[in-house]
Amino acid sequence: MFCYELRRTILVLMTVVLCGLINPATTYSQGPSEPQRLLYVAVPGIRNYLEYGGHGLLVFNVNDGHKFVRRIATGGLGKDGKPINVKGIAASATTQRLYITTIETLQCIDLVSETLIWERGYEGGCDRMAIAPDGGVLYVPSFEKGHWHVVSGETGDVVATIRPESGAHNTVYGLDGNYCYLAGLRSPLLTVADTQTHSIEKTVGPFSHSIRPFTVNGRQTLCFVNINELLGFEVGDITSGKKLHRITVEGFKQGAVKRHGCPSHGIGLTPDEKELWVTDGHNQHLHVFDATVMPPKQLTSIKVRDEPGWITFSLDGTIAWPSTGDIIDVGSKKITAALTDESGASVMSEKMVEILVQNGKVVRTGDQFGVGRVTGSSQRTADE
Repeated sequence: MFCYELRRTILVLMTVVLCGLINPATTYSQGPSEPQRLLYVAVPGIRNYLEYGGHGLLVFNVNDGHKFVRRIATGGLGKDGKPINVKGIAASATTQRLYITTIETLQCIDLVSETLIWERGYEGGCDRMAIAPDGGVLYVPSFEKGHWHVVSGETGDVVATIRPESGAHNTVYGLDGNYCYLAGLRSPLLTVADTQTHSIEKTVGPFSHSIRPFTVNGRQTLCFVNINELLGFEVGDITSGKKLHRITVEGFKQGAVKRHGCPSHGIGLTPDEKELWVTDGHNQHLHVFDATVMPPKQLTSIKVRDEPGWITFSLDGTIAWPSTGDIIDVGSKKITAALTDESGASVMSEKMVEILVQNGKVVRTGDQFGVGRVTGSSQRTADE
């Protein structure tokens, strides 16, 4: 009798183990104490080029060497039925939703069912948006026009419109949700919007040329901006509204680029704000700066497989994700892998976001921008 019970117990345990191994849900769960780290990549995320991953929302398992998991169907089709340029991506753990902009529409996707809830177009089109920390609203720029729409995350309805008249392009929401930062590609001024009133509070700058990608630190005291005609970046004091520094990448010559029309189109802080990474399209490099000193000091450079046009980081700060699809270990500055789709083809995109999933639900989301995440009083200020 004892032997029979022992054999039955062993068989039950083996069945449980085998079911666990083949259960599709294990793709998204590391157990009750460790969330699954996933990278969501929207394509086509390099203009409308389908050769860099096709069309849809690609999911990669960060914990398993960035192994391809699945392709989620998305909208974003033109009148001819062909995929159009993806412009931005954002997600909310509060609402369990993910959003994708193209040059024409904003899509809302349920992250639990992985289905499209709605897709809406807006006057003037769309560009790279940002979502409030609570997922309640998104600031959605028109496609290089004069205005931003403030849009309900639930319905997609427009609740307000802000008009900096700057050639709306890039958008960053502050970590505390009180301010949103609006950059137009035809203005040297960074607009700061009060998210309680959805109105312009002030500007930072002017910088030396029109602002392209940018980022802000966690305390929202400093901004770091790429500008036209500069291989490098400039630094602004958000509190005073003044430009502080201009930093040019050393040891590399500025040259022609295939996309974006500016030497550096991509800049990001590591979450601990110890480093600032800047893209270099012509030389196909990322340049790393020490951000613990002011002005930031150039440290090293990393060669990547194509022209980088964006850079962001994992929430824990251990991984850098440039738009080239290279996977870079932040500590060693070494490329450890590269993104590939279900066919083994290379994936590149300027629109990606990390999402942490536990027990089938989203528990935390990253940002398409490499934003600083230090909010304590010990953080360096503009005067230090």
